[in-house]
Amino acid sequence: MQKRLLILLMDAIMLPILLWISLSLGKNEPMMPKGNEWSIFALAVFIAFPVFINLGLYRAVLRYFRNQTISTILTATLITTIVWALVVKFTGLADLTKSGVILYWLATFTFISGSRLKIQQWLYGHKESVNLSKRIYIYGAGVAGTQLASLLDSDPAYVVEGFIDDNPTLKGWDVLGFDVQNFDKTASVLINAPENTEVIIAMPSISRPERQFIIERLEPFPVKVKILPAISDFTSGDFRVSDIKEIDIDDLLGRESIKPDEKLLPANIKGKAVLITGAGGSIGSELCRQALALEPTKLILLEMSEFALYKVEQELNEVMNTLDLDVELQRVLGSVANPKLLDKLFKRNEIHTIYHAAAYKHVPLVEENPVAGLTNNIFGTRILAEKALLEKVETFILISTDKAVRPTNVMGCSKRIAELVLQSLAVHPDCKTVFSMVRFGNVLGSSGSVVPKFRQQIADDGPITVTHKEITRYFMSIPEAVQLVIQAGAMANGGDVFVLDMGESVKIVDLAKKMVSLAGLQVKDKYNIDGDIEIHYTGLRPGEKLYEELLIGDNVKGTQHPRIMQANEEFIAIAELNLLLDDLEEVLAKDVLEDIKKTLTTIVSGYTPWKTNESISNKIEVNVTSKKVVPIK
Repeated sequence: MQKRLLILLMDAIMLPILLWISLSLGKNEPMMPKGNEWSIFALAVFIAFPVFINLGLYRAVLRYFRNQTISTILTATLITTIVWALVVKFTGLADLTKSGVILYWLATFTFISGSRLKIQQWLYGHKESVNLSKRIYIYGAGVAGTQLASLLDSDPAYVVEGFIDDNPTLKGWDVLGFDVQNFDKTASVLINAPENTEVIIAMPSISRPERQFIIERLEPFPVKVKILPAISDFTSGDFRVSDIKEIDIDDLLGRESIKPDEKLLPANIKGKAVLITGAGGSIGSELCRQALALEPTKLILLEMSEFALYKVEQELNEVMNTLDLDVELQRVLGSVANPKLLDKLFKRNEIHTIYHAAAYKHVPLVEENPVAGLTNNIFGTRILAEKALLEKVETFILISTDKAVRPTNVMGCSKRIAELVLQSLAVHPDCKTVFSMVRFGNVLGSSGSVVPKFRQQIADDGPITVTHKEITRYFMSIPEAVQLVIQAGAMANGGDVFVLDMGESVKIVDLAKKMVSLAGLQVKDKYNIDGDIEIHYTGLRPGEKLYEELLIGDNVKGTQHPRIMQANEEFIAIAELNLLLDDLEEVLAKDVLEDIKKTLTTIVSGYTPWKTNESISNKIEVNVTSKKVVPIK
């Protein structure tokens, strides 16, 4: 406000002086005002101020001084001069010459534009020398890009260097005072870019493959890459600099989302009472969000963690208030392995659909705590499934994992046995419940995922820890995985094993290198000793495989959804399975690790227990030779 008042005062002083000089030059002699002629100087100020204020010359010109500001000043001074000259002529306040009027317009335009530029340089011109200032290249000179340039250029923390755009019609153009160059031209500059250089992709409406192409182009350069939010967020009017996002890792995977089948999504949820176990976990909480949007009559959240249950319930209540949804929420604190709790739960509610996401899933932890992992994952699932069978629940969907296929760890065994429990119950003569299971790999951003771990390690200046150079994993975003789970469950007939198309497996070390590059840093190794972040290989953890698989056999067929396959796999009859599980219970009570693993080998086909760290090399050899190419595309 003080700056604006100062500029107003400066204009009030200078405009009359410029007018006197212009009129004097127009007459080739000093003007000596007499009588009413003095009023034309005050009139010039009173006419100029309303015009300048209405056209915004006192709003943004200090920080944002570019070509459109020059255009505005040109228009404002022209209007001011014409109006002033007409008023003076028709009131007869003074005799004017054409040259004097033209000189006044040119003088005011030169003064206004020149003074604003000088003030801007004085106040903000030092920002380029400030080490903390970020040098920004904007990829995309369209509407979003130009609006972003306007926003960033008004902030002294940023220096907008120009636009990158491959549209040949824009090459060499000047947009808002910034040069537009194609990628090849800019690449020669980016290769030696300073440490604080960022490229922001400002093309929110492009497809994922197009976005991935741009990201891959920028990856070799020492610049941090960010991206503009979705176009709906950008045009809402609430866009802030803080809304510019880091690159989503799913953008690096190159998976194009497929539109869901609108008939499948609501089939097991809309108008039904839905129970979600593990409701506070990564998958469980997303199931809650998507299920809520499909308007069940009742959503029952079962969760062992008090904080996780509170957090997801608060989020769902906020969504319901925002969208004005009428859904009954029930919070149940406890475990699926508690029969009394389940009896009480089913007595209070007529449940139609169960999404069973509750499980201990961290491989090394379950390997070290097999009794807790097997009790929860196997016997908790059996208790819940048998209760669902007894209560004639319509649909029961188990969230499974690729680690259940030829497992080398206790966690994978526990999930495969949970699948066997459901498969055996599905063929029970009195079964009215449609049991199915959905098997998929790692989900991005889940607790324990490598992605948030790598991000934190990069923020801490490294090193990044990777277990093995050759380790690979399948990845999928949590929302996409849950959406496919809901659709798969709607296609089930009973005992179905659904497998999600996870795309191509990703080499973990390549993912780590991409994340380092997109953070504007370089991997430090023997080929680049001046790099920023080292990658340390820590060795495979107990129970960990180099490669994961999604299918046990080759008997797989497609479904009506292109991303969901259906496997026909062998299972154990319920009578035999119950005997095996009785033996397992007895062994768990004794808590002898070797006996537990030996018993698991009698239940799970293909289970190869992890023994010692010394067997890593042998384990790698076995995994390499048994790697399958899964026909799911």
